Amino acid sequence: MPRVVVVSPPFMSHARPLSVLAGALGLHGADVYFACAPAFEHLARQAGVGFVPLSVTRNANTGVAEATEQDAQEAARLKEFLDSTREGAVSALLTQARHRRADMLADPDGVLDALRSIDRALRPDWYVVDQLSYPVTLALHCLGLPYASFCPGHPSYVLAGPEAYFGVPYAWPSVLRPDPRGLSKLRTAARRNDEAFTALFAAFARRHAPSRPAPGRAFALSSPLAVVYAYPPFPWLPTPPQGPVRLFAGHMAADPDPLDVEWAARLQGLRTSGGRLVLVALGTFLSARDDVLRTIVTGLLEGVRDVSVVVAAGERTGALADLAGDRVVLARSVPQRALLDHVDAMVHHGGSNSFTECLRAGVPAVVLPFSSDQFSVAWDAERSGAGVVLDPNTLPPAGVPAALETVWTTLEPRVSSLAASVGRRGPRWAAGALLAAMNRRTTQS
Repeated sequence: MPRVVVVSPPFMSHARPLSVLAGALGLHGADVYFACAPAFEHLARQAGVGFVPLSVTRNANTGVAEATEQDAQEAARLKEFLDSTREGAVSALLTQARHRRADMLADPDGVLDALRSIDRALRPDWYVVDQLSYPVTLALHCLGLPYASFCPGHPSYVLAGPEAYFGVPYAWPSVLRPDPRGLSKLRTAARRNDEAFTALFAAFARRHAPSRPAPGRAFALSSPLAVVYAYPPFPWLPTPPQGPVRLFAGHMAADPDPLDVEWAARLQGLRTSGGRLVLVALGTFLSARDDVLRTIVTGLLEGVRDVSVVVAAGERTGALADLAGDRVVLARSVPQRALLDHVDAMVHHGGSNSFTECLRAGVPAVVLPFSSDQFSVAWDAERSGAGVVLDPNTLPPAGVPAALETVWTTLEPRVSSLAASVGRRGPRWAAGALLAAMNRRTTQS
């Protein structure tokens, strides 16, 4: 069986699913190494694979963005981003567009040198790289090394054509459609980024690999062999050009993911105080929006008599401490995948992991998108019948209780059907299909 190096950026929401895929490849017999920043070595141990230290960006998020140790510049950019989410979708996406160079192409020369060293030391047969780790993909392209791409978020991160731009949602949920002027401004910023990155990629390739084919459009660069999507194959998703084998895994959650004794006791207490249980988690970055968390919890406590709440509050547990009680458990972080097997609904931010983990567990959702691909994910949740979408910045306290009523009265059967479909795939299926695909394609090459 092949030796495979799985390369991840230092973000928990990316590293965890990639480590699960690494573990699944190992269970199929591959000799696997997980390459990521040193703070993520424990994920390799959990997955039962080898570890190689590799940092591909200065930015990082080890589980709670505000608590991750970073330099002053990165901390300031995080604050700027969080502030921009308060101004709405276009503001948040424009801020992300401005930050893109530092996020995605901080040290391409260093990444190329590091990957060359890893390749000499381990001699892997091929690599798996996060679609958003553009310096890694560029380095592998320049080195002429075979790799598969892993798309950790919405499938539209792999651009479907010349009119698609990275950073512009492929579709918008009904409550969050920007006005034409805002959308035009966003598309202009995304197009300029596209052109600037493409020029940088071309110059880098001419300098380091003049005999290799040009990398082409930067944000469209992905594996010509295989792409794994941690997402369901919804029929309305945009279709990329023909080329690589495309594997829709449905989700990338490890199974089983049992609940520990302490959390089981907490849930038992909450069930006693309120019949139905709602999990509230806005992701590793957006837990900082304690204003939205407060609105959600206050609305649930006042608007639904028979409900209790678990809240992932990150560094804002102190700011929200007055909400804790018989019906509310506040925690810095929560075992989300384990909890989803024991709750009746989830309120989340439209992160791809949260969306697909809810689908896998058959849990309906209220989705509050803030940034990134969350608007595209929210659209899919709305269209598939997996959840109700609300605007987090105009959310009244009564908004979430009303949405949950819709979720529980009309969407639960649809979510059960989606869960059955998503559950037929997952990381073990994806690993087996990827090994077969890469074996065929590398053999043909």
